[in-house]
Amino acid sequence: MFKVGIIGAGWIAEKMAAALAPLEDYCVYAIASRSIEKAQSFAERWNVAKAYGSYEEMVADEEVDLVYIATPHSHHFPHAMLALKAGKPVLVEKAFTANEAEAQELIETAHSKGLFITEAIWTRYMPLSHKVKEIMESGVIGEPRVLTATLCYMMEFKERIVRADLCGGALLDLGVYSLNFARMYFGTDIVRTVSNCHIGPTGMDMHESISLSYADGKMANLQSGALCLNDRQGIISGTEGYIRVDNINCPEVVEVYRNYELAGRYTKPEDMVNGYEYQVMECRRCIEEGLLESPMMPHEETISIMKQMDDLRKEWGVRYPMDK
Repeated sequence: MFKVGIIGAGWIAEKMAAALAPLEDYCVYAIASRSIEKAQSFAERWNVAKAYGSYEEMVADEEVDLVYIATPHSHHFPHAMLALKAGKPVLVEKAFTANEAEAQELIETAHSKGLFITEAIWTRYMPLSHKVKEIMESGVIGEPRVLTATLCYMMEFKERIVRADLCGGALLDLGVYSLNFARMYFGTDIVRTVSNCHIGPTGMDMHESISLSYADGKMANLQSGALCLNDRQGIISGTEGYIRVDNINCPEVVEVYRNYELAGRYTKPEDMVNGYEYQVMECRRCIEEGLLESPMMPHEETISIMKQMDDLRKEWGVRYPMDK
């Protein structure tokens, strides 16, 4: 049994508990909250063996195989560092940290201790995401040249979006998915970035458009925001066709068109619970093989994307208390 301990008992921790509950060889073994009552309530709902009212107690539990950080972005760094200092491998919810400097320090600490750490950007670990790459490289759509990705939700008044001390804004919460979508399929050789952003009343980015130009002539146009609903689609367009991904946040259906005619349709695995399970499975594989990072989300990628978001926030004038 692979035992996961979760720091934070909010809605995203519930998602992880739901993902692991049906699996035979995995479980949420421990839950930690600043409130013991909240931890106990979570434990009762999800049949979790241990409930802790302090994070320090949970990371000291010898039975915990992996610590999952499910607190707000602003707290990822201190909570992940706490787990690393206790000698625990860590899965850190996206966005990995508040900024590049924090990401560098966490990863350097993990390396120095010989501990595994990775970012829980769940789309990186999903089978259907890997299928898209396979389709693109098969040549069925010809030479890929343009990519678009959109992800918007109505989150205008959520605390984690509007508060700077929680690392608010649409970029770290939603834009990180569109940036990762572009990275997964068009790579990192970006030569020019042009962006536009709407700043909300609290100084946080609430809606943004980002255009990336690549050295080989490809382009990616990305949109994310907390002020509306949209189709959440990703399109990879080539010289002979295109790939349509339904929901870049959690790919559910992928359609391939060649010369505007449907040439293939792929759906998520029938045994998929909610998608969160794949990142834990990958963590277990890496830990058992003695790896310090996952090839599905290399540390270099995590740091690079944090820097990319730092640069965008600097351009927009969006600052967090932990920025230097």
